[in-house]
Amino acid sequence: MLKAILLIQSSIAFVLLLLLTLLFIPPAWASICRNYDGHQICIISIERSAKKYWEYRAAISVDGVTRPVEIYNCRDRFIQQGEKVLPFSDNDPGELCHLLKNRR
Repeated sequence: MLKAILLIQSSIAFVLLLLLTLLFIPPAWASICRNYDGHQICIISIERSAKKYWEYRAAISVDGVTRPVEIYNCRDRFIQQGEKVLPFSDNDPGELCHLLKNRR
């Protein structure tokens, strides 16, 4: 009887410990990061456009500096930052459209 009670208590303690450790996983572990041309680029959040499947609304960080949410147009190769529209340039995170496509 005492062994059964100890077994139940240890099982409950194990499950509680497991749940507590899962609650404190940092959100950065959920982001996907790649090294690109000497920079570490991480996708923090991403949404694919339902109407224009080639567009992604993404928040990224480059070398730990978070950029605001931008629209990446992978077909016409430009980034929309609010009212500004910028073409992809060399060494630009927009060149990673293939990474955005794989992150759905």
